Amino acid sequence: MSSTEVEFWDKRYRTGRTPWDFRGVPLALMEWLQKNEAPGRVLIPGCGSGYEVRAFAERGWDVLAVDFSPSAVQRAQSELGTLGKRVMLGDFFNADFADRKFDLVYERTFLCSLPPGRWHDYAGHVASTLIDGGKLLGFFYYGVEDEPPPFPLSREVAQSLFGGKFVCLEDDAALDSLTLFAGHERWQVWEKRSNKSGPAAG
Repeated sequence: MSSTEVEFWDKRYRTGRTPWDFRGVPLALMEWLQKNEAPGRVLIPGCGSGYEVRAFAERGWDVLAVDFSPSAVQRAQSELGTLGKRVMLGDFFNADFADRKFDLVYERTFLCSLPPGRWHDYAGHVASTLIDGGKLLGFFYYGVEDEPPPFPLSREVAQSLFGGKFVCLEDDAALDSLTLFAGHERWQVWEKRSNKSGPAAG
């Protein structure tokens, strides 16, 4: 069964086999939220249990999270209580966001859950949902994986995916990764270039 299929993930959420579940909010995100106090709209694709929804909402962000696994959405809504209404069931690639543009897209274990054949679709769709100057930020998985998922990035692949439409503003090793990702996660902030910007350097 492919990781692009709903049942692949839904079964794991139903049975509790979710080793990627951080069960909280990562330190780098909390630090970023404390330093950036001009909230706007944020989208969280592949939100899973949705812990970060509360972190964004408490800082004043208008947050929308989406996952195509009914079991994941049910778990997130249970976890979030009244904030559960911020979580929608849908496929990031064709969900109806009512033509809304977002200031941020938050990434955590969604890109690395997708086979590399979907990565250019991901990068393009993220760019299309962001305003000019909007940011794709979060945690990106780099390295080698013998039995994916997770599917790891390389520096060259990341540049080919994002370098044309984004510029990388922050790139640091994650300090509190789960065992599954330890030593391979990086906190990165990519800013979408303005349509008036020239081509990427290098």
